[in-house]
Amino acid sequence: MSNNAGSTAWGSTGGFLMASIGFAVGLGNIWRFPYVTGENGGSAFVIVYLGCAFLIGVPILMAEIMLGRRGGFSPSASINAVAGDAGLSRHWSWVGVLNVTTAFLIQMAYAVVAGWVLYYFYLALTGQMPGADSLTAKATFDNLLLNVPTSIFWTVLSLVTAGAIICAGVQQGIERAVKILMPTLFALLLVLFVFNIFAGGVPETLAYLFLPDFSKISADTFLAALSQAFFSIGVAMGGMMMFGAYLPKSISVAKCALIIVAADTGVALLAGLVIFPMVFNNGMAPDAGTGLIFLTLPLAFHQMWGGDVVAVLFFLLLSVAAVTSMVGLAEPITGSVMQWLKVSRIKATLLATATLMPFSIMSVLTYNHWAEVALFNRSLGALVDYIPNQVFLPLGGLLIALLVAWFLPKHVSADELAIENPRYFSIWYQLMRFVVVPAIFVILITTI
Repeated sequence: MSNNAGSTAWGSTGGFLMASIGFAVGLGNIWRFPYVTGENGGSAFVIVYLGCAFLIGVPILMAEIMLGRRGGFSPSASINAVAGDAGLSRHWSWVGVLNVTTAFLIQMAYAVVAGWVLYYFYLALTGQMPGADSLTAKATFDNLLLNVPTSIFWTVLSLVTAGAIICAGVQQGIERAVKILMPTLFALLLVLFVFNIFAGGVPETLAYLFLPDFSKISADTFLAALSQAFFSIGVAMGGMMMFGAYLPKSISVAKCALIIVAADTGVALLAGLVIFPMVFNNGMAPDAGTGLIFLTLPLAFHQMWGGDVVAVLFFLLLSVAAVTSMVGLAEPITGSVMQWLKVSRIKATLLATATLMPFSIMSVLTYNHWAEVALFNRSLGALVDYIPNQVFLPLGGLLIALLVAWFLPKHVSADELAIENPRYFSIWYQLMRFVVVPAIFVILITTI
């Protein structure tokens, strides 16, 4: 059943972990986590988030990697094989199709934001970073959104960069790239954190992130933490299942899942230790929302000592995070094209990238020419974000959890996970049934 041997297998456990962490660690950690933390009361949110990441994130990540390795190829083919061998309906393969569709829709919008990041890295590198005042910073970002040719250029560049890595294959492309990019990302975060120790704002940040104020915890805190953990780890997008398809049987899925979630969470917290000191040290609001990076931080860079260098490092860091996540989103799309059309990896990558480009350009247009277009009482731009992130992701995750916890025979999971201590397997199984499934159901119903 499985074809995860030879040239399509990971060359090492480290390569698989780096690629999976690279997929999980993206703009959601470095851009979204800090402002969501700010909007939900700081330390109270962090505590709830940590609980959600390990009690819900780890079990479902194990399930997705397990399905990928058991099946051995693209998400739909893997689920089709696993369900068929277990005597279940082959219609379960549509869950894999949903996952790949979700990855496609997220990629078409993500490529635009990644393009913004690459553009700001270019501005920082060439000494053109806006930051003299808030009006200048806002005008620069607004001009980027309205300048269609510029936005399209940087969006296409982000897609081509991810496509080039995918094109080279698992070991020569993805594994080689992430072994350079991920250590670079961690190193840049540490450099910026050390800079903050000397620049100021760290004591206030430590208190904000790690001194809990339980009075700020509400139902909304739990929902925000659950959503952030689920989306940040990167399940139900096909990426983890695709990476799992290349994972040798000798490697422990459970240990890998724990390491991936721990690293993903660690980067999110480290991002908070990088961003919040800049915010506090420059008298800015931690709950500035989505504009924190593009509108607020340029002002902080302008005001701080060595700000020009810090801006280059920061947007280089964001660029690395964006590209590694795009690789994780592109791989299940490419793998599915290879399977469906029976073509080589290079042809599949070219086809997938060429198909994504016009859709990503349409996503660019939702910020300018099509900004006033609305469907179902939502702007087109809001729909592009809402449908894959708020509907397809939790729905895909719920169906994966239901398949593994309630329909797939228990011995299939036990055999594939091969957890030595039966008690640990039992804990995972019960968490999947009675915590993960209800939690994702709550996310889905609440967001819809």
